[in-house]
Amino acid sequence: MKLFITILTLTAVLSTSAEFEHEAFLYAACSDVEEEFYIGYDEEEYGHVDFKQKRAVETLPDFVGQKNITFPRFYEIGSDAIVGCKRDLPIFIEIFKSLPLEIDAPQTSIYPKDDVELGVQNTLICHATGFYPPSVNISWTKNNVIVTEGISLSQYRPRTDDTFNIFSTLKFTPAEGDIYSCTVNHKALQGQPQTKIWDVDVALPSVGPAVFCGVGLTLGLLGVILGTFFLIKGHNCH
Repeated sequence: MKLFITILTLTAVLSTSAEFEHEAFLYAACSDVEEEFYIGYDEEEYGHVDFKQKRAVETLPDFVGQKNITFPRFYEIGSDAIVGCKRDLPIFIEIFKSLPLEIDAPQTSIYPKDDVELGVQNTLICHATGFYPPSVNISWTKNNVIVTEGISLSQYRPRTDDTFNIFSTLKFTPAEGDIYSCTVNHKALQGQPQTKIWDVDVALPSVGPAVFCGVGLTLGLLGVILGTFFLIKGHNCH
């Protein structure tokens, strides 16, 4: 996914008291074929614009406790920002050509969304974070074969340190012994992509303790029965 860096960022610190400050920001980016518009609040995504479906997508979770936050004309604001972004794109490209480019390499991790159960569909998440500029390529393999289906890619998400996050997900059904990998490529890696591997290794419940416990209980009961038998026999002999 290639995204030319034309970024409009607005950051506002909202203070409700002397002890608590809240940070809200918007992020717009575009290229000749792509566009992104995102609004965040306290490092959480409030929402983004889906330009393919021409609608705003609000994603702020309920537990944040700021249900009174609203952004009227969310989609229209995003559309206007992208119009301005594309209008100024040639100017920014020329400016960036003359500036030294600071780059930060991504840190990559891979993990399942839910607890893994064999034969039950799940989702693998490949998370790349801390990279700049916001242009990475993420690919998946299963048992060393490239996977192209069941994959989704999030928008770029800015961090407070001016680097970026991105998530790629892969729907899969765990089978014992399968090996998955995600590979992240970024210009800061200088041709040496990061690959993270995750294998399906579901541990079966151990039967050892149960067996030993069962044997111990059986021997214990047998001892009680034999003890009772000999006690009765001893009384009868008297």
